[in-house]
Amino acid sequence: VQLQASGGGLVQSGDSMRLSCTVTGRNDRSYGMAWFRQAPGKEREFVAGLTWSGEVTTQYAESLEDRVTFSKDITRNTVYLVMNNLKPEDTAVYYCASSPYWSGRYSPGYDAWGQGTQVTVSP
Repeated sequence: VQLQASGGGLVQSGDSMRLSCTVTGRNDRSYGMAWFRQAPGKEREFVAGLTWSGEVTTQYAESLEDRVTFSKDITRNTVYLVMNNLKPEDTAVYYCASSPYWSGRYSPGYDAWGQGTQVTVSP
């Protein structure tokens, strides 16, 4: 399983961003996808997760749910994370992750991780 993330970069406070993650090699359509982030000096934290097929389940971190949308494009094997009204505290490396089953915010459940993409929000 391979994950290729893109997007991010340097943005300003109040801007929006969209991160993409394309997954290959995962044929079980019941798998889960998620975004985590890790800021300097902090532990990795859950941002959002969803199930790839079947009964759709989407979960967001409570502190972010009013600013984040997590979606998927099955035809492109790609998930998207849109975050609005960015703040300097959103500065972090963002990682997409994939699990063979629904893992939600439980990071040990994810067996494949993307390379991470840096998001820097200037004041």
